[in-house]
Amino acid sequence: MSILSITFHTIENKIEEWDIYVESDLHQMVENLLDVEKYILSEVRSDMLGEGKNTNLLLVFDNDDMRDQFMESELVNLEERINLKFGEYVMVFPTFLDPKKKRF
Repeated sequence: MSILSITFHTIENKIEEWDIYVESDLHQMVENLLDVEKYILSEVRSDMLGEGKNTNLLLVFDNDDMRDQFMESELVNLEERINLKFGEYVMVFPTFLDPKKKRF
């Protein structure tokens, strides 16, 4: 199992537009990913977040190779689409999660 966490940070005045994008475009793109075994698309709630909004996409792959292939192709495409629509108003932060122990 190999996991990738992608956090999308949206500035305050783009939240409504981002929420619509998440529900339609982003969700559909994730549904169409063939190499993703499981995923969780979530709103992030945190006392530490004072401005804007975070959305997280947790992707589970069968192995590291599939995750690496996703990073090289699909994530690049995803970032390009988001950048074209939102520019600097939505930032994308991928994080590799390498489980040490699990009960999943």
